[in-house]
Amino acid sequence: MTEYVIIGDGISGSSAAETLREEDPDSDITVITDEGESLYNRILIKEHAKGKLPEAPISIHDEDWYDERDIDLSLNTHVTTIDPDEKIVHIHQDENISYDKLLIATGGTPTQLPVPNSDADGVHHFWTFQDARKIKESAESADDAVVVGAGLLGIDFAAVCGAQGVSGKYLMRGDRWWRYALSADGAEIMHNGMRDVGVEPVFDSGVDRFETDDDGRVTAAVDPNGERYECDFAGVAIGLTFNTEFLYDTDLEMDNGIVVDEYMETNLEDVYAAGDITRFYDVLLGEQAQNGSWGSAKEQGRVAATNMAADERSEEFQWVSSYSITHFDFPFLSFGHPTLGDDHAERRYSDTEWRRVAFKDGKIVGGVLIGDLSPQSTFKQLMREQREVADQADVLLEQSVDIDKLAPAQEQ
Repeated sequence: MTEYVIIGDGISGSSAAETLREEDPDSDITVITDEGESLYNRILIKEHAKGKLPEAPISIHDEDWYDERDIDLSLNTHVTTIDPDEKIVHIHQDENISYDKLLIATGGTPTQLPVPNSDADGVHHFWTFQDARKIKESAESADDAVVVGAGLLGIDFAAVCGAQGVSGKYLMRGDRWWRYALSADGAEIMHNGMRDVGVEPVFDSGVDRFETDDDGRVTAAVDPNGERYECDFAGVAIGLTFNTEFLYDTDLEMDNGIVVDEYMETNLEDVYAAGDITRFYDVLLGEQAQNGSWGSAKEQGRVAATNMAADERSEEFQWVSSYSITHFDFPFLSFGHPTLGDDHAERRYSDTEWRRVAFKDGKIVGGVLIGDLSPQSTFKQLMREQREVADQADVLLEQSVDIDKLAPAQEQ
C-alpha cells in the first residue's frame, strides 16, 4: 500500500488528496495543515469581510468529507522538518509520519511591513478565514482606514472599505495601482472605481510607520513624505512569504519558491509541490514562472497527484490562469502572465473599458481586460496554441475579436 502525505489543505492540497483517492483507491493518504479548519474558499472570504456573505457558503469540505474518502486529516498540526532520505515528516508533537511520496502545498504567509508598529492591533492581513472575520469586525465599527499594497490582494481591502461605508486612503508607492501590468489609462479606470466607493488613491506614498494609542491599537499611518493618515484599522497586502522554513535543512531547490518541473516534481525523488509556493516550469511560456490563482493551484494539485499515483510521470501542468475582480460597477480580469513579455498592445474604449495584451517572441503570454471580458477565451486559446500574433495586434484590439481574421498559423 502506497503512503501519500500532503502538507497543506488549501485548494492544491485538497485537490491532490481527492485525485489520489480516485487514482489509487487502496492507498493511505494523510493531509496535514496548521490551520484549525478544513478547506474553505479563499476567493469568497473577501465577500464575508465586506458583509455580503455569511460564513456557511465559504466552507468547501467539512471533516466528514475526508472521513468519507478515508483521508486522514490532521488539523492544527505544524511540520517542523522533513527527512527526504528516510522519507519521514516530523511534526511538532514529536511524532513522525512516514511517506512513500510527499506533496508540499503549504502556500505562504502575508509579508509584514518592515516598519514600526506593523504588528499593532488593527493592522490586518487578508489571507485566512480568520483574517476575514477580524477584518469584518474592524470594518463594521470603523470610520477611517488605510490600505497598503497596490496589487490584486490590496484592492480587496479597498472593496471592504467601500462595502462597509469606511472612508479609505489607499497608499501606493508608485504612480498607479498594479503598475507592472497596467498603463496609466488602464489604472485610471481602477482608480475611479476606488473613488466611487469612497477610497482615495494616494500615489508616491506608502507607510513609514504606524502610530498607536496606549492600548497598542493603530490610530494612524505616516507615509515617507511625512503625511499622516488617521485610521481605525489598516489593511496590508504587500505579498507572501512562502512557508518553507521546515525545508531549510534539505537539499530542495528553491528560488523564491519551490522549483518544480512540468510534472510538479522537485529535485528530490518522490517529493512534489503545488500551489502558490511553486516556481513551476510553464510549458507555454518556456521558462519557470509563478502564479497564485485559485484555478492554477487546483490544477497543480491534480497534476501532481496524477503523476504521484502513476508508474511513470506523464501529465504536464499546462494552464492559462486568470484572476477576476468584481468589486466595482465594471469587471476586471487578468490572465496568463500580464507582467511578463517583451512587447504589448493596448487600447482604451471608454471610461470603464480597456484592454492590454502582452507578448513574448510574438506569442500572447498574458493580459488584462477591464469592462469587457468577452475576448478572454480567444486570447487563452491563442496562448494554448502558441500562435505568433503580435504582428496582428490590430485584430486583437478590435472591440469584438474575430479569430477568423487572424492569418492561419501555417501561413505565418
